[in-house]
Amino acid sequence: MSTLVRLIFRTLARWPLRPLHALGVALGWLTWALSPRYRRRLHAHAALAGLTPVQTRAAVGEAGKLVAELPRLWLGAPVPVRWLGVEHIDDAVAAGDGLLFLTPHLGCFEITAQAYAARHGAARPMTVLYRPARQPWLTDLVAGARARPGLRTAPTSLAGVKQLLKALKAGEAVGLLPDQVPPAGQGVWAPFFGRPAYTMTLPARLAQAGRVRVLLSWGERLPRGAGYVVHVRPLGAALPDDPAAAAAVINEAMAALVRESPAQYLWSYDRYKPPRA
Repeated sequence: MSTLVRLIFRTLARWPLRPLHALGVALGWLTWALSPRYRRRLHAHAALAGLTPVQTRAAVGEAGKLVAELPRLWLGAPVPVRWLGVEHIDDAVAAGDGLLFLTPHLGCFEITAQAYAARHGAARPMTVLYRPARQPWLTDLVAGARARPGLRTAPTSLAGVKQLLKALKAGEAVGLLPDQVPPAGQGVWAPFFGRPAYTMTLPARLAQAGRVRVLLSWGERLPRGAGYVVHVRPLGAALPDDPAAAAAVINEAMAALVRESPAQYLWSYDRYKPPRA
C-alpha cells in the first residue's frame, strides 16, 4: 500500500496545479456526498460564523484542493507565489527580532512555510511545529518532503517546544497552527466564533521568549491553478499574560482571517472536539 501511494504521489507531483485542483474539487464533493458526518460538521461550524449552506458550497471544493495539491507542493517543482505584507517580515528581520507566524486552517497552509523558507530561510530559518503521522511510511514521506533549505520541523513534544524556543531566541522564525486542538492540560477553553474551543497556550508562551514579533499569515489559493498569495500582517496587539485572555485574542485574530475568505477555511476540521488525554 505504501509503495502504491508513493507512486501516486510522485506521479501527481508532475501535474500542473490547475488539473490537480480540478481533481481536488471532485474529491471534495465525493467526500461530501458519501459522508453525512462531514456534511453535518461543515454546515454546523459554518453556521457559527453566520454562513448559510449556499455560502459554504465553495468550501467543499477548496477542501478537496487542499489534499490534491499536496503531491505537487511536497515533491514537485516550485509553484507561483506572490506576497502581500512581506514588509512586516523585512522589518522584523532588520530589527533582529524572532518571528512567530500564526496560521489557521485557511487556504494552503503548506505554502506559507515553503514560501518563507525560499525567500528568507537562508538568513533566518523557519521551524514549524508538526504532529507526526500515525503511519511510518507517511511520516517518512512528509519528513522528506519538508526537509528543504531554510525549513526545519519540530514534533509536538517537550523537545519540540524547546526547539521552537531556541529558534526564537536566536532571532529565527517559528510557524504553527494555533487552531489545532492541543492535548489536555496544554490549553484553555476560549471562544471561537462564539463557541468554546480548547485552544493551545503555546503561542502566548512563545511570544514571551524575548524579542519576538507575532505575525498572522495564510496562503490564499488562486483560481484556475494560478498559484498562491501569502498574506502577512501583525497581530496588532500584545498578548495578555493571562493564558485564557491570550487564547481569546488569538482565536479572534484567526476568526478575522477566516471571515476574509470563508470559502478557503477547513470548516470540516473538528475544532470543538474535547482534548485527548
